[in-house]
Amino acid sequence: MRELATGFGLIEGPLWDDERGLIFSDVVNGGVRALAKDGSISTLIEHRKGIGGMVHHADDGLVVGGRNIAFKSFDGERSVVLLDKDVTETSIGFNDFTTDAAGRLYVGSLGFVVFSGQPERPGHLHVIDLDGSVRTVSDGIILTNGMGFSPDGSRLYHSDARANIVRVYDVDDGQVGPWRIFAEMEEGHPDGLCVAADGAVVVASAFGSHVAVYEPDGTLRQKIPTPLPMVTSVAFGGGDLKDLYVVTGSGDGPSENCGSVFVTDIGVAGLPVPPCRVALD
Repeated sequence: MRELATGFGLIEGPLWDDERGLIFSDVVNGGVRALAKDGSISTLIEHRKGIGGMVHHADDGLVVGGRNIAFKSFDGERSVVLLDKDVTETSIGFNDFTTDAAGRLYVGSLGFVVFSGQPERPGHLHVIDLDGSVRTVSDGIILTNGMGFSPDGSRLYHSDARANIVRVYDVDDGQVGPWRIFAEMEEGHPDGLCVAADGAVVVASAFGSHVAVYEPDGTLRQKIPTPLPMVTSVAFGGGDLKDLYVVTGSGDGPSENCGSVFVTDIGVAGLPVPPCRVALD
């Protein structure tokens, strides 16, 4: 596992971009940055803190999370709120999310401020349809985290970090069925995830010092040790999506801003995450 960048507080939302390289956020220090193929780092969005998830939007921009779910154009000229925290009575914001092949958004809301000492209130799972309408489709997620679809789009994986499980839902054309346990993590807490082309589910283990790779049936394929304990998320990238990018926070690390980006190879390519196509008007 090779280190590519360091000096960040809490890296989240890794997202591969063929033009810009690896896009990622710093939750505590703010901003969205791009790590180019030559190793240089540029800032795409300044200041905004709390971004736990990101996806591309088909209209030349990003969808970012945090206090709301919002579209931000790459040119900085346009910002559109797609979902606000009044979606439920208990929501205080949003963490991770993903898209299906049609471009719908599947979004996890938070019921408490993480690391604040507040009582843990469960959040929800919401679907933002292409016309911008919103459906709340599941509840009871204590700390919503990484999401991703199986290669055929029939299953949605969803980490609950506090319950130490990865949920799975059957999905059919945007309709989400009841959840069941896909995998239980015994060391650390399941955080961000991504899905490989062969159906394996790759899950970051926050405070577990590893990345777990699960077979499509939920059995553990391998554990990949990491240099830092707070592994926050993972994403496939590179031109052939065969590079696995691993990002971390600074928790339990040697310094306050030691959040880092690493890259490794697990012998399988990843699935591309489709762009969001939710209407902006």
